[in-house]
Amino acid sequence: MKAIEFTTKVNNNIIQLPKHQEHLTEGKKVKVIVLIEDKEDDSTFQQLTQEQFLKGYGEEDSMYDGL
Repeated sequence: MKAIEFTTKVNNNIIQLPKHQEHLTEGKKVKVIVLIEDKEDDSTFQQLTQEQFLKGYGEEDSMYDGL
């Protein structure tokens, strides 16, 4: 299988496919995965990721800051 990635908006409960997608031909078998944007979860995840990353940062790591 080949992967095609694009963003679109849902209008009237319909997901619009972009025009000129040569791989999206009539009758072709496809697998559809829908990722829904959720800004609230994204900011929480980003904050947690930063906190976990900085937990691993120690005094001895400061010698690399100027590089």
